[in-house]
Amino acid sequence: MRRRGVVVLLAAALSLSLGSAYAGSAAEPNGQGLLVQCGTVRSGDAPIGSAEVTLYRAGDRPGAPATALAGARSDANGEFRLSYRPPTDAEAVLYLTADLSPSGEAPERRSTAVVRLATVLGTPRDRPDVVINERTTVAAAYAMAQFTRAGAISGSRPGLQNAAAISHNLADSTTGDIAPLLAAPPNGSLTSTLSTVNSLADILAGCVEGQTCGTLLRLAQPPGEARPQDTLQAFADIARTPGNHVDGLFALAAARPVYQPALAARPDAWTLALRYEGNGHELDGPGNIAFDADGNAWVTNNYEYAADPHTSVCGSRSVLTFTPTGADAPGAPYSGGGLYGAGFGITLDPKGRVWVANFGFQGSQCGLDASRFFRSVSEFTGQGTALSPADGWRFGPIVQPQGTVSDRSGNIWIASCGSGSVVRIPNGRPELARSIGLNGAGQAVSPFDIAIDPAGRAWVTGNGSNSVLLLSRDGRPVRSVTGGGIKRPLGIASDSLGNLWVSNSGALVVPCGGATVAGLAATAQSAGHIPGTSVTMVRPDGTVAAQPFTNNGLVLPWGVAVDGHDNVWVANFGGQRLAELCGARLSSCPPGYRTGQPISPAASGYTSDGLTRNTGVQIDPSGNVWLANNWLTVPVQTNPGGHQLVVFVGLATPVHTPLTGPPQQP
Repeated sequence: MRRRGVVVLLAAALSLSLGSAYAGSAAEPNGQGLLVQCGTVRSGDAPIGSAEVTLYRAGDRPGAPATALAGARSDANGEFRLSYRPPTDAEAVLYLTADLSPSGEAPERRSTAVVRLATVLGTPRDRPDVVINERTTVAAAYAMAQFTRAGAISGSRPGLQNAAAISHNLADSTTGDIAPLLAAPPNGSLTSTLSTVNSLADILAGCVEGQTCGTLLRLAQPPGEARPQDTLQAFADIARTPGNHVDGLFALAAARPVYQPALAARPDAWTLALRYEGNGHELDGPGNIAFDADGNAWVTNNYEYAADPHTSVCGSRSVLTFTPTGADAPGAPYSGGGLYGAGFGITLDPKGRVWVANFGFQGSQCGLDASRFFRSVSEFTGQGTALSPADGWRFGPIVQPQGTVSDRSGNIWIASCGSGSVVRIPNGRPELARSIGLNGAGQAVSPFDIAIDPAGRAWVTGNGSNSVLLLSRDGRPVRSVTGGGIKRPLGIASDSLGNLWVSNSGALVVPCGGATVAGLAATAQSAGHIPGTSVTMVRPDGTVAAQPFTNNGLVLPWGVAVDGHDNVWVANFGGQRLAELCGARLSSCPPGYRTGQPISPAASGYTSDGLTRNTGVQIDPSGNVWLANNWLTVPVQTNPGGHQLVVFVGLATPVHTPLTGPPQQP
């Protein structure tokens, strides 16, 4: 559908005659089973006439072609009206494109690449008039970045549908303005994302004006891939490779200031990060994230909510659930089942049940005895109904549990940090739970996190022993892995090839087994490089390279996630940055890259002023990277908790959820 002749013939066949008297309300039924969609094509505040507007249904699986449903040409006021028969699939994703000539020549005479603006409608329904402009194009390209190839959009459920909804968190398709969520706190003027959207829109405006299209398409070309042939694809490519040609793109933005406020200085990368806070009075110390089959985010919460860090708080008694667009899920947050001060441990099993580890976090001035609460895990249905008793499931013994994962057979594995053991719940049946002492082929002191490899084996980080312990499928200790830079390890994740990726904090001693939260806070004050800060890759046979992977994108690394192309993502407890590393599947990395080499800028990682101190990092079915703002940048121990989730839009290869073992593409 990129070829101009095809588009012209399609528009001629499907367009409706538009006189100077434009009329009709958007998406209204016309009495023949058709819907009518109206709108306006603009650049900035100026209307664009003679734009070829096409309504598409996105392909319903990766690589499937998009289907044109209707077409029209905008009039001198930029207005268009088209009618279409809605798809019978209520979950079909619809989007509009507007193809135009940047130089004013007739579109059918153009031989250069298409200037393509776009806006995402979403699923078929009645909807108001829409605007197609530079902002809506940036929103569509970023949200749909992992589903846009050769200028067309396709993908599978639920990632495609969720991405369509997320585009409306960036730009308002009814006005062409910044979306309400992005325009207001905790976003708005509090982060640079709004200005970045405007700068990206300015880049596109220069091309629409006919001055910079060739330069834009050249700068947007991803390393080792084909040059984009239209501007929608160009911005999807920028979203997927945001560290590419940053300076050149910023020069284009600065040369054509249309949208304000815009960036005053070049970013380290062209990422877009949104803050989510739910209802605004629930997140306080989010620790980790797990996604259900629909892409909803289940989140642990350290503390009961208080906006003032000097207000003494006790442990949270809720588990939080957010829709893919950051709103509270119906009925959320959920309570009961023994929840108290959950930390890093949360997982969903293959049946969709949710398991939460109750670490017992609470502020320094809370008057409760945390030992009453930190000896359990809680279990919930996917609808938020507690299945565990009022005191949680207690067995093992389990003491200050942290990392919690499910394997593909539904066995639940829990790192019991305080007791120095792993608790395994066969088939998710608590009455069969048993504690595994970690003294067989080695020792893991203060076990913190667990990952399941493709063979179903469990790998456990030992924060207090500078080691990783391998357990067989049935929980038998097999061997202990040391060396390779493993130092104060925290997070661990498996790739699809069976390699394990370990974050080495170098300094962070987890607060169990005698360590104190105050000691953690003292270490966390540093934002610079910490000796020993690195990532180690453990091969499936337990061997490690002589040297770990280091770069300035790693500052107190904590959580680790692997995306659908086996690239590695690392959250940092310092430095307000996210790191992306080339994984073991080199075909998924830029040409010439080595395993462990940073794909994010080596000097900084992907920074964001929306980040604070991050622990959990996970990837959703749309390719968005979610991080937990666990602590404030300057934590106060009465209530050190951060208050947002931060979502980098369209940045990673999507992952099938729930995650039960190594990542798989949807």
